[in-house]
Amino acid sequence: MTPTPSGRQWSSQKARQVLAALLRIGWTMKRETAGSHRILSRPGWPDYVFSFHDGEEIGPRMLGRIAKHTGLTPDDL
Repeated sequence: MTPTPSGRQWSSQKARQVLAALLRIGWTMKRETAGSHRILSRPGWPDYVFSFHDGEEIGPRMLGRIAKHTGLTPDDL
């Protein structure tokens, strides 16, 4: 598992749970494409393309990468 600065570690999550957590911490859906791509926006952050299907499992390493670009923490999930 990938450790975080708070000491908590990432565990695999469904994409719908990760997207819900991003929306809870202030990200908004700017645009949604016909496929799985969603463009998220948050003041003070560059736009982020969330490109996962809802039922898809996102592993710890990818969650760490998402966190780096969005400010997501394991406590947000």
